[in-house]
Amino acid sequence: MSEGPAGGPDSRPENPREQPADPQPPPPAEPHQPAQTADTHQLYQRGLDLLGRGSPAAAAQLLQRAAAAEPRSRSILEALARAQFDAGQYAAAAGNFRLIVEASPSDDYAQFGLGLALSRTGDQSGAAEHLALAAAMRPNLRHYTDALRNVRATLRARRQPPRASAE
Repeated sequence: MSEGPAGGPDSRPENPREQPADPQPPPPAEPHQPAQTADTHQLYQRGLDLLGRGSPAAAAQLLQRAAAAEPRSRSILEALARAQFDAGQYAAAAGNFRLIVEASPSDDYAQFGLGLALSRTGDQSGAAEHLALAAAMRPNLRHYTDALRNVRATLRARRQPPRASAE
């Protein structure tokens, strides 16, 4: 899930050899913000930073806490789903992308993320459905069409009878 939405941060590290820094404790909330809102925003920002530095599992932990505080925040859910995907937590990522899709069916990136996550869980038919929607919404994005093509090829290969061995 290395591709974020257009204009969003990319989850791939700029320098793959660079080790992520240990997360620092959040600074105290500003006096004009409610503490929970400030804490949630700090968790979100720290989670994005860890995701960008190549620590998706650590990012997912922080973003899960932010999502618990703000369960309707689309940006937090998307970042959490991306972190979960990058950490190999495909079923959890699919669940969070699905929440976004249910709230906003025209969100092409959420459709794409849901399709990729379903593919990784082995649900190729479900993956094809969501990847087809994403590709139809944004046909100019090659990674959408490539992912759809790959899933459809997997489905075709599974439908073909096994070849007889030439002995």
